[in-house]
Amino acid sequence: ATYLRGGTSKGVFFKLDDLPEAARVPGPARDQLLQRVIGSPDPYGKQIDGMGGATSSTSKTVIISRSERPGHDVDYLFGQVSIDK
Repeated sequence: ATYLRGGTSKGVFFKLDDLPEAARVPGPARDQLLQRVIGSPDPYGKQIDGMGGATSSTSKTVIISRSERPGHDVDYLFGQVSIDK
């Protein structure tokens, strides 16, 4: 994973192929992994146990992969991780 900042936003970027196999497809395993990395859910709203910054602009994840679609180089999946749930 790579932690990137751009402007006022921050996020954790993953290569799809580097994720555990169960998290490479949509579903509970992916959701749990991304939430854990960000530090959610956090009932106190601080995300001190993760990479999230306790605001919507600092609790983002991205999964990138080489695109298999003609004319496209990269597939980019954006995830906004809720702080409290």
